[in-house]
Amino acid sequence: MQSVKVGIVGCGAISGAYLSVSANWEILDVVAVADMLPERARARAEEYDVPRDCTVDELLSDDEIEIVINLTIPAAHYEIARASLEADKCAYSEKPMAVERSEGAALVELAQDKGLRVGGAPDTFLGAGIQTCRKLIDDGRIGEPVAATAFMMGHGHESWHPDPEFYYKKGGGPMFDMGPYYLTALVNLMGPVRRITGSTRITYPEREIVSEPKRGTIIRVDVPTHIAGIMEFANGAIGTITTSFDVWGGMTLPRIEIYGTEGSLSVPDPNTFGGPVYIKSKGDDWVEVTDLSHGNAAQSRSIGVADMAYALRLGREHRANGDLTFHVLDLMHAFHDAADAGVHHQLQSTCMQPAAVPAGLPDFELD
Repeated sequence: MQSVKVGIVGCGAISGAYLSVSANWEILDVVAVADMLPERARARAEEYDVPRDCTVDELLSDDEIEIVINLTIPAAHYEIARASLEADKCAYSEKPMAVERSEGAALVELAQDKGLRVGGAPDTFLGAGIQTCRKLIDDGRIGEPVAATAFMMGHGHESWHPDPEFYYKKGGGPMFDMGPYYLTALVNLMGPVRRITGSTRITYPEREIVSEPKRGTIIRVDVPTHIAGIMEFANGAIGTITTSFDVWGGMTLPRIEIYGTEGSLSVPDPNTFGGPVYIKSKGDDWVEVTDLSHGNAAQSRSIGVADMAYALRLGREHRANGDLTFHVLDLMHAFHDAADAGVHHQLQSTCMQPAAVPAGLPDFELD
């Protein structure tokens, strides 16, 4: 199968994970990298033997490139993805796909009009851990799903991140930063959401950066930093989610658990690709599922791009597609909207539950 030539825009920290893993996918051929700081693109190209470092305009004008991986900051995701689509290239963005709903909807519409692919991270739901959970649910091991819980509890990024301000500005906060991992995993396991409500707060209106090189800088917090939500899934199940930058962690809270009529399932950290997976059948104790049904358990950042590339060549739908990423964007806004208005919020978006990855495939295969 002919490989798909790929270009990367944005050569910050996360680009290293994409570049190191993408080399393992025969379907992907990264041929160019670009960044607003030319020296950063040059350094990545040298580090990972990428043939060319260039400007963004030069990358977008390269007729050989079929997919652009957009690894810029969230505020730039829409601009770069739209420019990629207008240059007749498929667009795969880091999460979230855009900051505003209108921007996400415009990207989906533009891709449809041009017959191109759009979508993006997170792709962790394609890894061994969550795909094993998906198979257990699809096989009826916990019966009919009744409920789900999800918790992301922490104290933010100013203690370690070199440039943490954007986490507390529009498009940031714990829901927009980490929520995509949890919500994408839940939609993969349970299907789309039809109605939500939520409550939010800002506990610390100002935060001091204690990491280098901006130690001592004061951040003015513009977005909610503790969000609690309730979701009604289209399949009738009820989910709860809490994401927080305002607490000092939880001792025994699960990352994600799914509860069914015949048992319960403990889902691994949705920011990882592997396990552990635990299952509890009614009347029995929790047991670890030691034999995961799927491959790609190790760091597999770029698996979503590989899936898009295979979909291009095979003519199927890619799993981390625009409808899914837009539904997750809509959900995140809806929690804030419901909290601001004090109402239930009916989701206007929906999506198909992504197709399960076939079981038993080795690492770095999806079909």
